[in-house]
Amino acid sequence: MGLYTRDGLVEDVDVHSWETPGDAHPEPQVRTLKERCLSTPGSFVWLGLFEPTRAELQMVARVFELPKLQVEDAANASQRPKVELDKAGQGLVVLKVLDYIEPTSDVNTGQVAVFLGPWYAITVRYGAIGDLRSIRRRLAENQDLRSQGPIAVLYAVLDLAVDSYLSASDEVSTDVEILETDVFSVDHSLGTPDTIYRLKRENVEIRRAVGPLVGLGHDLVREQVPWVPPTLTAYFRDIGDHLLRADDAVESVDNLLMTMLMAATSLQDLQQNSDMRKISAWVAIAAVPTAIAAIYGMNFDFMPELHERWGYPAVLLVMGGACLLLFRAFKKSGWL
Repeated sequence: MGLYTRDGLVEDVDVHSWETPGDAHPEPQVRTLKERCLSTPGSFVWLGLFEPTRAELQMVARVFELPKLQVEDAANASQRPKVELDKAGQGLVVLKVLDYIEPTSDVNTGQVAVFLGPWYAITVRYGAIGDLRSIRRRLAENQDLRSQGPIAVLYAVLDLAVDSYLSASDEVSTDVEILETDVFSVDHSLGTPDTIYRLKRENVEIRRAVGPLVGLGHDLVREQVPWVPPTLTAYFRDIGDHLLRADDAVESVDNLLMTMLMAATSLQDLQQNSDMRKISAWVAIAAVPTAIAAIYGMNFDFMPELHERWGYPAVLLVMGGACLLLFRAFKKSGWL
């Protein structure tokens, strides 16, 4: 946590959980930062929590007088993304942060909740994804951004989250292009539908993160968000544009995967039909010598050519000739 002024980061304190034996209770430090912030015009406090305990959240809620329902939403690691800010830009924003895992082609999801007040910004993060240390350095080094107050933290977190959406969607799109080549190849894999389904599931992870923010993206692009300061309008408009791009990418990938799934299923059906035709053709060819052998295998004394010297070769010749004629017929018709 730290106190940010127009001149930079005044105090940066790394506080661990006080539930571990030997750790000091951090509430006095938090209250001290609050008092220093309120006595320093143009400053704000940023408190960052990573997977906080119930006691930590209760302490923060007491010091910063946070609404109980919003604290419960921030404590829920599976909370749906949402933006609950009033016209002054105060309230709660819940965002999902994504990370694409290259070896397994999986999309992992983390969560960041941002409380905004007139003199504070509180981030509550769940999951290893979405490290905010780069944002802390960015605010400490950028005076223009820092001078905007707590909403600068929201902008930086939004920018980080939306960039993760675009990165994950680009990686999934690359996987889809590779899979598309496999689907329409001559020797496509029978496991392709399973791969398509898995990619659809990963695309759903991106949709769950992006979908609830599409309305915000449209408002940001139209510059119809009252809590965005004029000096940051262009920056937030850029975020809105990236949000809509991510949503378009998710929609395109989903439609393409559905088309590929239908194509892969149809190709599998065609392959199975082709296999069945080949099996049926070979069975028909084998049926002719089988039928002749079955007839001459019956125990009757009086049968045509049974006692002739040329009977056995003649029967073999008939079997071979019939099989050859059937083979040519099936080959010509495309069954073999």
